[in-house]
Parts: sequence; C-alpha cells; structure tokens
Amino acid sequence: MKVITVVSPQQRSALAQASGLPPFDVKQIAGHAADAHLCAIAAGGEVGAYCSLWWKETPTLVAHRVGAIGHYACVDDDAAAALLAEAARLLRENGCTMAVGPMDGNTWRRYRFVTDPGPAEATQPPFFLEPANPPEWPRQFEKAGFTRLAEYYSALNTDLGRHDGRIAPIAARLEDAGVSVHSSRNTDLRDQLKRIYAVSRISFTRNFLYTELSQSAFIEQYLLLLDRIQPELLLLAESGGELVGYLFAIPDLAQGARGEAIDTFIIKTVAILPEPRLRGLGGLLVARAHETGRLLGYARAIHALMHEGNVSRNISSHYAITMRKYALYSRELE
Repeated sequence: MKVITVVSPQQRSALAQASGLPPFDVKQIAGHAADAHLCAIAAGGEVGAYCSLWWKETPTLVAHRVGAIGHYACVDDDAAAALLAEAARLLRENGCTMAVGPMDGNTWRRYRFVTDPGPAEATQPPFFLEPANPPEWPRQFEKAGFTRLAEYYSALNTDLGRHDGRIAPIAARLEDAGVSVHSSRNTDLRDQLKRIYAVSRISFTRNFLYTELSQSAFIEQYLLLLDRIQPELLLLAESGGELVGYLFAIPDLAQGARGEAIDTFIIKTVAILPEPRLRGLGGLLVARAHETGRLLGYARAIHALMHEGNVSRNISSHYAITMRKYALYSRELE
C-alpha cells in the first residue's frame, strides 16, 4: 500500500478510486482550504482511502498544537492503517503535537463519527445534516492509536405536547426582565443572520475546540440553507431591541429525500449570551420550539449533536431519549 500527497483536489479527482469509496467533492473540499490531501493507493492503482489534513489554522487545545484529519473515507483496514500512519507523520513533521479527527478543519464543518447507532429495533435513519459513516471507520481510528476525545449525543422527542413544569416561571421571570421570544416570520432572514452571528460569536466561544469564523463565512454557510428554513422554526429572543439568544431548527429534509412525509424537525443550534439575567432562556426556547412544531403539524423533534458536557443535554433530558452517539478522536504525536 502506497500513500501519496496530492497537491490539489483537481489532481485527486483525476485518480481512479475503489468501488464503494464515497465520491470526492472537489468543489466543497477546495473551499475548505486543506493544507494537504492524502490518498492510499492499492496495488491495482486505485485509491482505497483518502483524507485531508490541516495544520496551519486549527482549533486550540491546552498544551497542544492540533492537526486535523478530515474528508476521511476508506474501503479496507489496510488502506486505513497506511493512510492514518502517514497522516500522523505529516502532521508531526509540520509541528503538531496532537491529531484530531474526523474533522474537516474545524467544528463549523463536518466532524465526528457515529459510534452507536442505537438499538437495532429502534434505530432511526440518518437525519438531515447528520454525520454518517460505516461502523468500520471509528474502529480504524482506534486501531491506529486514536482514543475518544469527546462524545456527542442526539435525542428524539416523540411527544411534542410534553410539558416541563419549570418553564412557566422562567418565562414569567424573563418577560419581567424585558426579554421576548418570537419567530423570524415576517423578518428579513438575511439581516437576521448578521444578528445571529454576533450572538454566536460570543456564545460559542465557550464551546469545545471553538475557532473564530468571519461574519462573511458564517453567513455564507447559512445562506446555503436559507430556502430550506421554515421561519417559524427560527426563534429569536430579544431585549431592548437587541438579540440576546436564538434557536435554529430545520425540517428533517432527509425524510423527504427518502420519499417519506416530513413529520420531524431538528433543533440544530441554541445560543444564548452568557448573562445571568438570561438563565433559563435555553430551556424556554426549546419548549417554544416544541410547541411551535406541534402547531405546524410535526410529530417529533430531534435534539441534534449535543456535546457531552453541554447544558443542552440537561434541557433535552426532560423531553427526549438518546437515539445516537458520536465521538471525536485524538492521538498524541510523539
């Protein structure tokens, strides 16, 4: 097995790849500005595994310089072993002390493996924007010396009429403090994205492996979803005319792609400014999202991709049952 460094996505796309290897998205990957692309070439000359590496602009982690391994795909364990060994060597050569993956450069893009799809009798199909991978891929990382750096969870609420008794007093307190919650209906969503970015930039700073993202890049990401957003499911919390928090939810368009009726929406993001007076606002937004979704005709809500230590898991536990688990892996580089 030979591993080669590919100079550009275009050069990579010119290589033949093994049957079963996912397509290589040249346009998307070119926009991710990776520092290198690696391909494991089998004896027959076909690509059996590939990944991209980042080491110049990556998230920070205490006592380490992080290198990221993303765009990962593989058809067999031998190709994976060769690819990940070369990835570690190249990251170490470029000054990294820890390899983290799968992560397409930073946590604003796709990252994490599905590690537990849930009980077979209750396994839910992948939802819109959810990471998906064969079960072999996380095992290949583990065989290469990677261990779990962080774990994440998605949970399913099948009863949108379920109430949390804590919400009414929280809503009354926030209302007395001048905080109001409303949907983005009848507003200009493009203008709202600028306000949402300002809140996200402050709120997400506390998130694990946070990296700064420019306003233009943030808005560009969300503009791709703009025609799929249901304005009633974008909830805005304001105080004195200023945005202090929001909840972003979206219909599970993967159901529609499978030819099913869309009866599920996904709570993708909840962000609140870190101010003591806003305590409980996240729980209020989730409760209002459930109520709104029920009135719109939805039967279920997915609380998506919650970090193991995030307060969102506590909020979710009052309504939903864990349906899927994920992990981000790391390996120290000697």
